[in-house]
Amino acid sequence: MDNVYHVPVMLQECIDALNIKPGGVYVDVTFGGGGHSREIIKQLDGDGVLVAFDQDVDAQKNKIDDDRFVFVDQNFRYLKNNLRMEGLVPVDGILADLGVSSHQFDVPERGFSIRFDGELDMRMDQDGDLTARKVVNTYVEEELHKIFGLYGEIQNAKTLAKTIVTARLNEEIVTVEDLKKVISRLIPRNKENKYLAQVFQALRIEVNQEMEVLREFLMQAAEVLKPGGRLVVMSYHSLEDRLVKNFMAKGKFSGQVEKDFYGNEIKPLTVLTKKSITASEEELKQNNRARSARLRIAVKNGE
Repeated sequence: MDNVYHVPVMLQECIDALNIKPGGVYVDVTFGGGGHSREIIKQLDGDGVLVAFDQDVDAQKNKIDDDRFVFVDQNFRYLKNNLRMEGLVPVDGILADLGVSSHQFDVPERGFSIRFDGELDMRMDQDGDLTARKVVNTYVEEELHKIFGLYGEIQNAKTLAKTIVTARLNEEIVTVEDLKKVISRLIPRNKENKYLAQVFQALRIEVNQEMEVLREFLMQAAEVLKPGGRLVVMSYHSLEDRLVKNFMAKGKFSGQVEKDFYGNEIKPLTVLTKKSITASEEELKQNNRARSARLRIAVKNGE
């Protein structure tokens, strides 16, 4: 089931990065098809525990039937509270694979993919109120400009926002195809897929508050790890990777690392990957979605 739902990216690299102790407590905050989780649980003995988070109702069908497995059907921005409720703080390792699952891309009605027509949805949590349709049809021009520029890194973001706002005066933009038609004249020649992917990425990040969620998660992860515990994060675009890189290196998202009176750096983590790890040529041949993946590893400071 997991291989159909989602092929886990850099599986062995992630497992190696966690440095798994058989009796430890580990967290997979992006369960999805359970590919990474199944590999983690194989490394645990009878005392080990694996906690998995996923807010997507479709992911619950992949739950692992094992006494050592705890499933939390919530967004990983609630990491700390849920681990506390389970009595599982501190933990030995945390894995986050920040990509959208293959399953979400492959189901037309979820509205994540430029390949299929379907309503503009893009919610990872299907109980959420905000959809891509709502963003496209209700956000003012300035908000859309900001989203497309910041989250999509689109060069003509201002023109794109104006075009959408003008078009929706005549008719609501409901489906993937509706949006593609509205913006078709703005797409650079021979770069259609890349441009549309950037537009969809921007909408998806806004709908799911991905940047805010990632910030909250990283700060909580540093708190709940035990000294020597590992934080392993795989990101798929530069915005995410920048946040992860800065937080691991400095304990904050911008500015310089803080220092104490004696000049010692005050930060919760030590980076173990000077450069991000990328997928092997062999994996790229088998799984094109691994192409943009960047893996970073850090260890919790302290005795």
